Amino acid sequence: MSRLFLILLFCFFTNGDEDSLQVVQDAELEKLIKEEPIVVALFCTDSIAESCEEFEGELAGVREDFIDMMSGDGWLVKLLNSNLVTNFSPNVEKPMIVMFRRGIPVLYDGPANGEVMLDTFVAYKEPGVKDLTDSTFEHLTQAASGATTGDWLVLFYTDECEKCAKMTAVLETLACKYRGRSNVAKVNKQTHGEKTGRRFELGIDNQPQIIFFRLQKMYRYPLDSYDVDSLDNFISGFYKNYPAEPVPLPKSPFDDLVQMCVDYMKEYPFLVGCAVAVPVLLLLAFIYLMRSEEEKVKKKKKKKSKENKDK
Repeated sequence: MSRLFLILLFCFFTNGDEDSLQVVQDAELEKLIKEEPIVVALFCTDSIAESCEEFEGELAGVREDFIDMMSGDGWLVKLLNSNLVTNFSPNVEKPMIVMFRRGIPVLYDGPANGEVMLDTFVAYKEPGVKDLTDSTFEHLTQAASGATTGDWLVLFYTDECEKCAKMTAVLETLACKYRGRSNVAKVNKQTHGEKTGRRFELGIDNQPQIIFFRLQKMYRYPLDSYDVDSLDNFISGFYKNYPAEPVPLPKSPFDDLVQMCVDYMKEYPFLVGCAVAVPVLLLLAFIYLMRSEEEKVKKKKKKKSKENKDK
């Protein structure tokens, strides 16, 4: 019933206006994303209205072809001054087109050209970012053992990292753009990838950390810019301007334990200091009490021996 309502609503808003897209609110878009397999959203603001009209006209012109290519499951909508736009890219200075594939976003970063848009949507239809864990990282990337699976751009993140969550669309864009040439992946260094995070000594802070693995060397991404262009420039050649580090082998259980202790000491120095200080203080207090008891016993013995002499 809800799907039928959305279809009727779409037809109502688009009927008679072939050069425009249906305008929806944030809540309506979120509902579409949950219920529809493919949704393309054009995000516009008042400050970029002129360039937005150009993108809207191109999208509206290929609407029927797009829906046919998506087997009738494609939606094209437009949002004005949406609060959701910063969830997909830090760069909001130009019209943003986001395609949601069963909820997973990917960005269109090409020109206002309907044919190019169609080709990109078809090429980007399937998600490209791989999820790696401690058990699959070295097997799939072969970062230290041979690098026969190609280059890998890997994001190490935590569940509390807000910047990392907003990088989903950016990473998907790179993964789809470089599909077949380079790989893009992510590792949760807080849960199933904690040993891999310690292997590269990434600590346990909640900031995005990106490493580019190429030919058994690793290059750490040092910038605080996480847009498509910055990361694209990095993996396409700018990485050469940064130090090339040898890829370390997985740590032994003992070394991994030591690294875990070091990470916690760096992240929580006060708590670690307290944890170390409390046992020491208790030990000192115990020694003090024991000495006090020994002195009392000695005094009692001296007093008793003196009384015996006086008798």
